[in-house]
Amino acid sequence: MGRLDGKVAVITGATSGIGLRTAEVFVAEGAKIVIAGRRIPEGEALAQQLGAACIFRQTDVTVEEQMRALIALAVEKFGRIDCLFNNAGGPAQTGGIEGLEVERFDAAMATLVRSVMLGMKHAAPYMKKQGSGSIINNGSIAGRLAGFSSSMVYGAAKAAVIHLTKCVAMELGESNVRVNSISPGAIATGIFGKALGLSTEAAEKTPAVMREVYKSAQPIPRAGLPDDIAHAAVFLASDESSFINGHDLVVDGAITGGRNWSQQQQGYVALRKAFDQGA
Repeated sequence: MGRLDGKVAVITGATSGIGLRTAEVFVAEGAKIVIAGRRIPEGEALAQQLGAACIFRQTDVTVEEQMRALIALAVEKFGRIDCLFNNAGGPAQTGGIEGLEVERFDAAMATLVRSVMLGMKHAAPYMKKQGSGSIINNGSIAGRLAGFSSSMVYGAAKAAVIHLTKCVAMELGESNVRVNSISPGAIATGIFGKALGLSTEAAEKTPAVMREVYKSAQPIPRAGLPDDIAHAAVFLASDESSFINGHDLVVDGAITGGRNWSQQQQGYVALRKAFDQGA
């Protein structure tokens, strides 16, 4: 405990899933935080749970004025901003390229990419003036490889986030401000249910199902959890990672590492049987 003592962080998308757990872990590690989300009851309940170290502000992360005010609130209330976790996101339209709707495409890009740009834009002046800071953007393995999301739009957006992270890291690094991304793998949260069209309330009840579905998707024999991303964010927010900049930290249990060992061996067995039969 205490890895974030004295630090002030802003966390978007903090009313559920990865953002909620990250808020809890940041406070446990000593940080003061400003959390953002669209759902007021959930945000206020979390702020009350976490006490004086946490302030909630309802925020639409796609609206520049609201993002500017969110960042300014952290400085106003706590005197500085040491970390920004651009975590807010959501599902995007599924289906093939011919069926994509321009309006839904633009809306997804606003939520997934514009929000990240706005957060960095308005945190940068404060962090540059301080001469320190850590910006963390939530990417995805779907932004690194095709086929890891039900939505090609989501994958494209996350690829943009990962590359934008690197571009901004090259600029802000010169002011001792670090910019990195985290690319989660199969993390058991409600986003999968939302992608399939479930209501927010129904989707938030699906993580237990996702734990079962994804427990054998990667070599590590369990699904990823919000804790896994929260602790990765603690590392990138802390002084322990002071020489890490422009990096995409993949937290996926090696699902993108290649074919699982057991599946590969089973394939060899099937191949040998085919050879024997052919002989």
